[in-house]
Amino acid sequence: MFTKSTYSEDLSANYSMLSKQLDALLTGESNAIANYSNASALLNQFFDQINWVGFYLMEDGELVLGPFQGLPACVRIPVGKGVCGTAAQNLETVIVPDVHAFPGHIACDAASQSEIVVPIVKEGVLVGVLDIDSPIKERFSEQDAIGLEQFVQVLTKHI
Repeated sequence: MFTKSTYSEDLSANYSMLSKQLDALLTGESNAIANYSNASALLNQFFDQINWVGFYLMEDGELVLGPFQGLPACVRIPVGKGVCGTAAQNLETVIVPDVHAFPGHIACDAASQSEIVVPIVKEGVLVGVLDIDSPIKERFSEQDAIGLEQFVQVLTKHI
């Protein structure tokens, strides 16, 4: 049974705990969709000041909406387009302090002000991206990027 944790003021320690929680939550389950679903739910419980968290998964050369928490979203994103497509193309985490200043930003939720996208790479192959939006500008930091990259590394063991 999952119980919501109380996190400390130490963001690095919180991300470490989050990754351990993810590993425990997904251990023993081999269905990738179930694991993406639980990962998005876990992140939704972890973060404050977000309005969308979920996954876009590679299918036939484009990113296709996967499990998420939030309002209905764009279904298909070409690689190289928007924040998700840019992270996928460059295989690098992208932090966008103000989505309105990002050239080619794809607006799925008008409330979104900032975004972070982390590519998911397994055995050298891009399998998708983790996307998190916030209604607050400058919501995500470099420390968030490091913690979420650690989270994604744990996730890739279970997909």
